[in-house]
Amino acid sequence: MPGGTSRGLSGAGVAVIAHRGASKAARENTVEAFRLAHDLGADAVELDVRRTTDGVLVVHHDCRLPDERLIAATAYVDLPAHVPTLAEALDACEGMWVNVEIKNDPTEADFDESESIADETIAHLLARDDDARWVISCFRMETIDRCRALAPQIRTAWLCVAAPADIADVLVAKGHCALHPWVKELTQPTVAACHAAGLQVNTWTCDDPARIAELIEWGIDGIVTNVPDVARATVASH
Repeated sequence: MPGGTSRGLSGAGVAVIAHRGASKAARENTVEAFRLAHDLGADAVELDVRRTTDGVLVVHHDCRLPDERLIAATAYVDLPAHVPTLAEALDACEGMWVNVEIKNDPTEADFDESESIADETIAHLLARDDDARWVISCFRMETIDRCRALAPQIRTAWLCVAAPADIADVLVAKGHCALHPWVKELTQPTVAACHAAGLQVNTWTCDDPARIAELIEWGIDGIVTNVPDVARATVASH
């Protein structure tokens, strides 16, 4: 695939997906963490997208900064220097594919019911002309539905804690490509059901080699981890 590895996107082995970059060894969601993830053997990076008050897409997990300022009410120029734009983050992920998580939670202060953050994220990705490198995910189904409607050539995945019993049928009907469940709620039958429906399963967030080994035995497609070097060694030994 252009610009990076196909591992985990085409079924070619288990993908090691660095959670907010190599976040055990570097500050999460930073250019440093993304570049280090590549050096530590990650196939992909998972990162979080939010938007500033002046419309800049930036990468940060929480809706607020440590000083409690709301990112959606703060100009980009006033953000801490370590917070990258989405463009800077994707540039730092060269050689890997990227799970772009759009943060759009109805319980958070920056919730965007209009889904315009989805529109702007899609526009940015399309402008890069590298569609095969992206998987867009969100806990809000409506957000990935919107992304799918705008750019069906870009893969979309639903994030969840525990997957409903009928989730494979729902995702297939909507045209999404993958389920991203929490590792502590993931079961082998869920993996099997998704695979039977033609869906991939990328689970978050697992740092334990023994659990990683079990997930590999289950046929997991991707493992989101804070320690990509540990996960890479475990995958390589299986």
